[in-house]
Amino acid sequence: MSAAQAAAPDALVQVEDLSVHFPVYAGLFKRRVGEIRAVDGVSFTIPRGETLGLVGESGCGKSTTGRAVLRLYEPTAGRILFEGRDIARLGGEALRRTRPRMQMIFQDPQASLNPRMTVGSIIAEPLDEHLSLSRRERRDKVETLLDAVGMNPRFADRYPHEFSGGQRQRIGIARALALDPAFIVCDEPIAALDVSIQAQVVNLLEDLQQRLGLTYLFISHDLSMVRHIATQVAVMYLGTIVELASRDQLYAAPRHPYTQALLSAVPVADPHVEATRSHIILTGDVPSPSNPPSGCRFRTRCPVAQPRCAEAAPPLRRLSDGRRVACHFAD
Repeated sequence: MSAAQAAAPDALVQVEDLSVHFPVYAGLFKRRVGEIRAVDGVSFTIPRGETLGLVGESGCGKSTTGRAVLRLYEPTAGRILFEGRDIARLGGEALRRTRPRMQMIFQDPQASLNPRMTVGSIIAEPLDEHLSLSRRERRDKVETLLDAVGMNPRFADRYPHEFSGGQRQRIGIARALALDPAFIVCDEPIAALDVSIQAQVVNLLEDLQQRLGLTYLFISHDLSMVRHIATQVAVMYLGTIVELASRDQLYAAPRHPYTQALLSAVPVADPHVEATRSHIILTGDVPSPSNPPSGCRFRTRCPVAQPRCAEAAPPLRRLSDGRRVACHFAD
């Protein structure tokens, strides 16, 4: 039984064996010569009102997973259950009716906001697409959304270039909230921001979650920030999930060698503790997703790899403490 199939009854999002493969073409006639397995058999569940942190190195498939869950990318295989309904193969009007319930906050607020549109027009764009509001109702909704993200409603007539990076990200959050969604994919929403602003944006997301009952898929490579906001954490490596556990379990005692290496690289604020910590240095490069290693995909860099790891891919199995780990030697 997959992680998604074993989900609690209050699960809002259930992903089962999700795969996203991109074809590779070459030659004069652009023949298909292979495929990039960006996401390969990913399963997870996000209970209603909670946050799943999705972490891993750049290029491991985190953002592709988030976009596929929202159907911004077409899944190659698998199921995406949203509010109990499989949306993996929805199209046309049926998918359009589902979109207001699922929104996204993008990584780069400068690139995701149209510089030729006012802030009010940017936030109102989804309202114009999905609702029929009068000009007064539209204006009132935009001002309410700006106030909800901590911005002056009078800023509605200004343009994105007049704001700082943190303010632009707040505008992006307001746009995501416009249609009262239940689920938001946060695709590295703080990566492009100054460190001093990152905590403010994460605190805003937490406050909105408590007030509006939102459910998040929070994608990030910042393990310290994920520890702050997530209730459960999934660790990805080369298109697959290698460990899925509650936040407290994962940070207290990681069980997969890759998770252990990631957490060993996170500095500790106490200099005395930091001086006594050992760091796991991974050797070699991340393999290509177009030609992943046989068996366990992490084996080429794993400090505890054995011949068995090259022969069979370890399943994402449940351990006695409830977490799931894809390693032959985790117990």
